[in-house]
Parts: sequence; structure tokens; C-alpha cells
Amino acid sequence: MTTLPTPVSSTPSRPTRSERRDAIGDRLLDALESIVARHRSLASSEPADLHAELIAAEVAHQLALTRSELRRIPFLRSGG
Repeated sequence: MTTLPTPVSSTPSRPTRSERRDAIGDRLLDALESIVARHRSLASSEPADLHAELIAAEVAHQLALTRSELRRIPFLRSGG
């Protein structure tokens, strides 16, 4: 008696809401780490006011991107 192989779905499973939120959080943390590393290396070559403004602008941009991504994830409704 031969056993047939289990069919494999050709479409990958969609990530869960929690997995998507985790990925968004990881992306934000990676981006913030990159900003910190980049600006630490530039700290002595730029005026302090400009340096602080650049950091603030980049962090604000990353936060806006993250908020936008999180808003696109549908909320789960309770069954009750």
C-alpha cells in the first residue's frame, strides 16, 4: 500500500496580527538603532543644533511610518 504525499499549499500562510505587529516593532527598533549609530559617528562633525534637529526629524519620520503600518492591521473583534 503506497501513501500519497500530503499536498503542499502553493500560497504561503498569511502572518498573524501578532506576527505583523512584532515585525513592525522589530523594523522600528532596527531603524532607531541605525539612526543612533549614524548620528554617533557624525556627532563631532556637525553643529549640535543641526545634529539634534536631524535626529528629531528622523525619529519623527520612523514613528510616523510605524503608526501608519499599525493602523493598517485590522483589529480582531470578540465573538460576544
